[in-house]
Amino acid sequence: MITTVSFKISDKAMADHAFAIRQKVFVDEQMVSPEEEYDDFEESATHFLALVDHDPAGTARWRFTDKGVKLERFAVLANFRKQGVGAALVNTVLKEVLPLNEKIYLHSQVSAMNLYEKAGFVSEGELFYEANIPHYKMVYKGN
Repeated sequence: MITTVSFKISDKAMADHAFAIRQKVFVDEQMVSPEEEYDDFEESATHFLALVDHDPAGTARWRFTDKGVKLERFAVLANFRKQGVGAALVNTVLKEVLPLNEKIYLHSQVSAMNLYEKAGFVSEGELFYEANIPHYKMVYKGN
């Protein structure tokens, strides 16, 4: 039985795992430049880590913006995809941000939209590109 847990990062070791996952997924696999991936919001954002049977498997973060709460940097290592890691991260982050009573939104890669739709997000607006990857803005409407 595979056990997936996700939680808010509280120490440097966990943060190092999260950044290593982002490096593998965004920089190595998707060819996003490190300058674009690692930004000025790393310190102010709240970061999360997902473990599968105690192994680091995925990460995400959220932060306040002038438009509300933005969920971002969802990344799951290739060998853990299609095992519920992304859904666990989305649910954990939502549990934290829903009580803030702010607009909740994200920029979803087209390939991940189904994950967010299942969690209660709907797409808004036109297709756009971030880091040369097609995205849609998605806003949380609830389930």
